[in-house]
Amino acid sequence: MTVRTEQETLVAGASAYEHAPTEIIDVAGVQFAYRQLGPSTGVPVVFLTHLAAVLDNWDPRVVDGIAAKRRVIAFDNRGVGASSGSTPTTIEEMARDAVAFIRALGFDQVDLFGFSMGGMIAQVIAQEEPRLVRKMIIAGTGPAGGDGIEKVTRISYLDIARGLLTRRDPKEFLFFTRTPNGRAAGKAFLARLEERTNDRDKAISVASFRAQLKAIHRWGQQKPADLASIHQPVLVMNGESDKMVPSTNTVDLDRRLPDSQLVLYPDAGHGGVFQFHEDFVQRALEFL
Repeated sequence: MTVRTEQETLVAGASAYEHAPTEIIDVAGVQFAYRQLGPSTGVPVVFLTHLAAVLDNWDPRVVDGIAAKRRVIAFDNRGVGASSGSTPTTIEEMARDAVAFIRALGFDQVDLFGFSMGGMIAQVIAQEEPRLVRKMIIAGTGPAGGDGIEKVTRISYLDIARGLLTRRDPKEFLFFTRTPNGRAAGKAFLARLEERTNDRDKAISVASFRAQLKAIHRWGQQKPADLASIHQPVLVMNGESDKMVPSTNTVDLDRRLPDSQLVLYPDAGHGGVFQFHEDFVQRALEFL
């Protein structure tokens, strides 16, 4: 694990996410763990991750695919995985952490890829720090006050219990449909997450998981958001059958955003961008 100070410059670390070293940067006393790869020039793409996720939860096909053309930076949220501190209980606090992390690395402008909870964080960053964001891809997510988002806690706990009873990863149920295509995609996705064998990240703690659930629950209970102030180009994506953040929210996001493109993958759920990773990477690179 490499430790960097705020003043040190960013250097691209590896040719594949499987081998990208985990680095640490101190941001006002919080140690943020991150990995980076891809070209060392150009506007970077910062990945904002989902509920309970650590660095090892990013699909390496997605990371490597985008990093073939663009610098990619993924990091652990505060209090999660190898990052220090206590986990925030609001999406707004998580957004401020992400901004502080990005600025500590020395960037004045970035592109954002936010998945699920990360897509909520991306919306707040674009609203509060519009000059920092050039373009956004947000997948498997919804606006504040979106339909059914407050039910994420219940759905998550039910499928965690289901996973324990069947000795399977809950993401098979949460991220993918139970059709033959969905089942196969889920197993393939989980196998890809195990490709990295060295320097793996720490799993999220129960306390941090509960804090994130509280943040998402609060997001779902807020008044419907006015997203008219987000003028950046946005690629809005999901599977057509998302059970965690109902896909109607993705359509609603596209309707609310002034400059957006909508993609819904067929026979796919919350993890549609991972199920259709080849198509997603191509669309992402063309958009960015």
